[in-house]
Amino acid sequence: MNVDESQQSFIDSNIWLYRFIINPRDTNAIPKQQIATTITNYQNILISTQVVNEVCSNLIRKAGFNNAKIQILVEELALNCEILPVSIETLQSAVKLRVQYLLSFWDSLIVASAVLGGASILYSEDMQDGLIVKNTLQIVNPFRVNSNDLR
Repeated sequence: MNVDESQQSFIDSNIWLYRFIINPRDTNAIPKQQIATTITNYQNILISTQVVNEVCSNLIRKAGFNNAKIQILVEELALNCEILPVSIETLQSAVKLRVQYLLSFWDSLIVASAVLGGASILYSEDMQDGLIVKNTLQIVNPFRVNSNDLR
């Protein structure tokens, strides 16, 4: 999959967590952390307040991040990503997408944020790889593709 650098990409929390949490049992030829780091270094990244909340909560709980580290992370995310609020419009869209695409509630919020933000790609390990939503957004599991296919 060749992706145009100017395209906006939405990155789900699970990808961010692979960037920050080292898994010593990851024996893939190209470790997930390396792939996640490549993706999260792209330009034109969109995330939502939901993603920021999930990433921070998990890093505190699973990786022992203290408040100082979380503060730095939030500042870096704000500097390097466009952070979209989860608005009433997002919630209304998510309800429709949930039924139409058989998504979980939380996944439908992520997808709605990506669609409303104008992303053309949603990177997530937890959703249906290859699914096209609203003819504008493709869900991509970056760990299922050859790393040479990433941007």
